[in-house]
Amino acid sequence: MTVADACSSAASAPRRRSGAPAWESGPVLLDPENTLFVRGATPVLLLADAPVHDALPFLTAPDGAVPLCEGWSIVPRLTLCVVDGPGDHGLVVPALAAPVVGGADDGTASGGMGDWCADAEQAGGAVVLSLDHLPEALDWSALLSSGTARGGFVPALV
Repeated sequence: MTVADACSSAASAPRRRSGAPAWESGPVLLDPENTLFVRGATPVLLLADAPVHDALPFLTAPDGAVPLCEGWSIVPRLTLCVVDGPGDHGLVVPALAAPVVGGADDGTASGGMGDWCADAEQAGGAVVLSLDHLPEALDWSALLSSGTARGGFVPALV
């Protein structure tokens, strides 16, 4: 799947209801309410109830060192954020409508999606974490050692 394919499919994609099956192939439009973009030196995209959850590798980073998410890429843009995986796995987030918060530990101001995209560009990608549900508070040590999170560092396409 190319970025152009993902953006083209996103424009006509129906919203996925919770519990509804994902498309057989191609990207899925993820409701921005199921995402949280977190700013920082290494920005984070938290996903909840994502159809790509099972395709992402289990995340094991008890020491805080997040591994590379092999075979995945991210295209962070102001209006759409595309996360592309191997084969037909991928999703599109209507980024402009998604919540953006500052980094909890590094004092980064909240800002908007343009700031998050700039963070991702500077970092060369973003950490993508897929969870069952979005956390009430950002406790990175708990998230990175939960044993249920999936994902890793996803390099940006240039």
